[in-house]
Amino acid sequence: MSNVQRAVGSPFGASSTAEDILRGQDLSGKIALVTGGYSGLGLATTRALVEAGARVVVTARRIEEARHQLAGLDRVEIGELDLSDLASVHRFADGFLSTGTSIDIVVASAGIMATPLHRVGPGWESQFTTNHLGHYALVNRLWSALSPGARVVVVSSAGHHASRIRWHDLHFHNGYDKWQAYGQSKTANALFALQLDFFGRSKDVRAFSLHPGKIFTPLQRHLAQEEMVAAGWLDESGKPADPTFKSPEQGAATQLWAATSPLLADRGGVYCEDCEVAAIASEAGTFVGVCHYAVDPAEAYRLWHVSAELTGINAFA
Repeated sequence: MSNVQRAVGSPFGASSTAEDILRGQDLSGKIALVTGGYSGLGLATTRALVEAGARVVVTARRIEEARHQLAGLDRVEIGELDLSDLASVHRFADGFLSTGTSIDIVVASAGIMATPLHRVGPGWESQFTTNHLGHYALVNRLWSALSPGARVVVVSSAGHHASRIRWHDLHFHNGYDKWQAYGQSKTANALFALQLDFFGRSKDVRAFSLHPGKIFTPLQRHLAQEEMVAAGWLDESGKPADPTFKSPEQGAATQLWAATSPLLADRGGVYCEDCEVAAIASEAGTFVGVCHYAVDPAEAYRLWHVSAELTGINAFA
């Protein structure tokens, strides 16, 4: 995989915005599904897709909040979905499939970060479940609706540097660390995209993962101000202090680039950052580039089958 994680000469970069990526593109007639497309990066992504002419289906756990945030946008539909609840995934997928609608772009943008320990379903850790298993189940259930040529974009994070997959204790039954749990879920996002791309090539469906950059969004809602001050994100008065943080529109750029760039036509499965294919990280913990374990085909294959066993869903069985 390291020979695939090479730059493709993108004309965009860290400061590019969602508007920059889609300027001049006509997505009329295209259908996009954006999980969490009413908040943070998801909202910026939805707005840019609509502006480019696409019809966007936004999944939301908080329906009323989604309606409020998306008010006034044309060609947007909202569907109720809680990624931490497999029954909710099935309900949404059944309803969507019943419409006979085809999907051209999936942006798996919803997620949670550094939460207190919370268990869902049969005792699963919530970050791994919401960020990975819910998206795994959703895409597999909707597989028949994806059009040939579709792209699936899974929003990972440089946070994957914090943990590889903990095969011995996926759900943290033996001690919990919120950042390690987040890191594992983000590694899972990258591995999911890698294996999905492998399976999807026969249908000309390609998948990608990415780090959007550091952005202040509701994703930080579980962090105390003191923790963000200690990390250098905020100053003592609570104002932004790290100049490398992006705006939501800049943060959404890489996922839209992965969803639309012709430069990636034959580079499915890659992990991107700053609107470019990322290099392999020199070592875990640098938070620059992609760790080798997050683009390891053997790890991706193993995670796929563990996810299938846990959820009981596998479109490629």
